[in-house]
Amino acid sequence: MMKTVGEVLITLLQRRGVEVIFGIPGVHTVEMYRGLDGAGIRHITPRHEQSAGFMADGYARASGKPGVCLLITGPGVTNAITPMAQARADSIPMLVISGVNRVATFGQEEGFLHELPDQQAMMAQVALLSQTLHRAEDLERVLDRAFAAMTGARPGPVHIEVPLDVMKQRIDVPPVRAAIETCRVPDPTLIIKASADLDTAKRPLVLAGGGAIGAADEIRALAEKLDAPVVTTTNARGILGDHPLRVPASPTLPAVRALMADADVVLAIGTQFGRTDYDMYDDGAAPALAHLIRVDCDAMQITRGRLPDTAIVADAQLAVEALSQSLQPRTTGGASRADATRKSALNSLDDVYRSHIALIDTITQALPGVRIVGDSTQVVYAGNMYADISQPRGWFNAATGYGALGYGASAAIGAALGDRAPTVCITGDGGLQFCLSELGTAVDERTPVIFLVWNNNGYQEIERYMRENQITPEGVKPSAPDFAAVAKAYGMPAERVEGTDGLIAALKRAKAAGSAYLIDLIVD
Repeated sequence: MMKTVGEVLITLLQRRGVEVIFGIPGVHTVEMYRGLDGAGIRHITPRHEQSAGFMADGYARASGKPGVCLLITGPGVTNAITPMAQARADSIPMLVISGVNRVATFGQEEGFLHELPDQQAMMAQVALLSQTLHRAEDLERVLDRAFAAMTGARPGPVHIEVPLDVMKQRIDVPPVRAAIETCRVPDPTLIIKASADLDTAKRPLVLAGGGAIGAADEIRALAEKLDAPVVTTTNARGILGDHPLRVPASPTLPAVRALMADADVVLAIGTQFGRTDYDMYDDGAAPALAHLIRVDCDAMQITRGRLPDTAIVADAQLAVEALSQSLQPRTTGGASRADATRKSALNSLDDVYRSHIALIDTITQALPGVRIVGDSTQVVYAGNMYADISQPRGWFNAATGYGALGYGASAAIGAALGDRAPTVCITGDGGLQFCLSELGTAVDERTPVIFLVWNNNGYQEIERYMRENQITPEGVKPSAPDFAAVAKAYGMPAERVEGTDGLIAALKRAKAAGSAYLIDLIVD
């Protein structure tokens, strides 16, 4: 059977387990939309392509599957560059498929619709791989290459562009075949060496980053055998939820740095040692580590940040499981070390941050099992310093790494589509205005996200920073609409709450609604 390249592309995505696509159709992608009918793939229409990218990001983080976008050439893909850069910084698998003008027009700059001088070269600056489908018969291998680049080593965004003339060509539908396996198996020799070092450690410590999120059960078993505290970075929060060995605090904090400096063997799993996790305030005081074992799926990544004494290039789940099987249970006082670090880390924060952390605790207690997706706002900054989250994938945001503002609402919608877990989006009154129209998407798609607007009348964190540095505040008071009224205009139930005292009751009303809901929380 012969179909157009656009149709076959959708068939191949469906075979690779793609269930959701985010995109806004246009004349440069309609041939691919022809293939959606009957494919069993759900299409989500955001109000802006930047939101499509952030939704794909949130979907990937919640589901563990790549997020997929279908975008027009020119402004469609340029709008997606910001979410692609965020995904690259946080190692999130994202596939962006776009159209592009006919091959014969490349580089001509004759004013064709949506024309760019070299779209593929521009996208290659943020994508792990950007490739043009020049020949229709190469479609399957180009898609294989994209998935290999996206998931084979360090995950991230990839881009495929399909010229309009190639998109309409007819080809045979390829036979069904097994997907290419990209999982890395650990070297047994390195497992033996690392296990021997961990077996002799008197004060072992585990550092878990976002790359360890799929190995939560294995890390718990390993930590219990080692009796080792587990420090989780922002993207790893919840890996050891409610466990006595957990340390849900930033490695930037003095108490956590002291724990790291005191350890005689450190096992780092899936962590980049990124500055916004390990040196947020750029003071250069991150401690030296006595003996470092790094587990990472990407050999290149192991060369960045802290150079290890032992480097294990492997899938985190397989490597941690192998290490755990090689170790004998022991006692090292890990729970008491973790408890002391938790208390000291929390007490080291100022009253404002502790009040924000208490608000996060209020949310998790009022809504057990909730996932919190954040934007760059005060409460989220505080939570990145310390947030005791009970389950993996239960806390993520864009306030580290690339740090894109306007991420939260769209990513929360994508996350809710990923696994339907109860989801709260904490966003500021400034950040929500980047993507306010996506409240309509939440209503259209019936995603039960609770949008909690931390409304402090402007960019208060930046205003405070300006004042602390003797700069007259400027540009930090953008006016905001009546958020509850806007939500209601989209058909979303909403309410305005003055101060945090009424938050628990408002959260319970939002949960009972069983739909998308907005709480405009007015704070000083």
